[in-house]
Amino acid sequence: MIIGVPKETFPGERRVALVPSSIPTLAKAKCEVVVQDGAGLAAGYTDSSYAEKGAKLLPTRAEVFAAADVILQVLCYGANDQTGRDDLPLMRSGQVLIGFLRPLGSPQTVAEIAAKGLAAFAVELMPRITRSQNMDALSAMATVCGYKAALLAADALPRFFPMLTTAAGTITPARVLVLGAGVAGLQAIATARRLGAVASAYDVRPAVKEQIQSLGGRYVELPLETGESQDHRGYAKQQDESFLQRQRELLTRVIAESDVVISTATVPGKRAPLLITADMVKRMAPGSVIVDLASERGGNCELTQLNERIVAHGVTIFGYFNLASTVPYHASQMYSRNLTAFLTHMIKDGQINIDMQDEITHETLVAREGAVVHRLLAQSQPTPAVS
Repeated sequence: MIIGVPKETFPGERRVALVPSSIPTLAKAKCEVVVQDGAGLAAGYTDSSYAEKGAKLLPTRAEVFAAADVILQVLCYGANDQTGRDDLPLMRSGQVLIGFLRPLGSPQTVAEIAAKGLAAFAVELMPRITRSQNMDALSAMATVCGYKAALLAADALPRFFPMLTTAAGTITPARVLVLGAGVAGLQAIATARRLGAVASAYDVRPAVKEQIQSLGGRYVELPLETGESQDHRGYAKQQDESFLQRQRELLTRVIAESDVVISTATVPGKRAPLLITADMVKRMAPGSVIVDLASERGGNCELTQLNERIVAHGVTIFGYFNLASTVPYHASQMYSRNLTAFLTHMIKDGQINIDMQDEITHETLVAREGAVVHRLLAQSQPTPAVS
């Protein structure tokens, strides 16, 4: 079986789906690897480093797709809404596609992929169970985003993060508030604490209180009835507007007292909840910073502009959504390990074995044999033909 790694084409994307150190593991599973020339350069991985590990370098994207039985990408068509559709003519029936597909946000693209006859796996749907922890690419990339969010905030804030005692007097530490204590939020807390800030966090799931406190953060408690989704294993459940309105009222004072707010709150397949209104931004001190990691799904802040850095009411607001790509070397390394673990889980005798009795397989498989097959995506209308 041949595994192909094309160069990422989404504008500004610097990651690569497979790094050289993963190739020997795949070779032991009776797989060959072909890589497009220059696929890893932006992430810090040279063509020669792939060749040294046994990969074959191919000059064009079309040659990689033509040679490969399995295509590995970071942003597949769907997640890549800019240039991803250009890959459709290169795909063929029976091929396997693995990567981020953004299936819940763009089900039509999944239908188009299905019409090509591919077996497509969306890694963001990986179930959060013990067996799949080393395959959880969404959590891996969220770790990178939480880390980078804290660094962005520290760089933009016109004050120190740590408390400093100097000959000129004592400098008080910055106050960082994290909204949403999932993987990205927890990493943001940990990074802010390492930089010396006082960190606190709020989440609608009371179960994360211990995790926040274990990192040295303070858990912000609000008198609201909360909980977790039953369908997505630990994600926050979607709340109605009356709940969100009451939540915003209670958060207003907490946000106004913060120097930095890092928001990470999302609900799978839905618009991100609005947590920070324009009026709340006005109440923040001039020079404060908001890093909105939910910008791709509409944003937690009313004033966020997608993929932009703006200043409103004296507050700097970051709407960057592809922060993992700004740390491409280690983000690629982590993602490659996730995909390699996923592949070796499915490979039997050198071939992909699609076992629909396996939870990891059936929860990530979105298209197969011309049909959309995932329970959250299956449509009543026929799958459209794609030329």
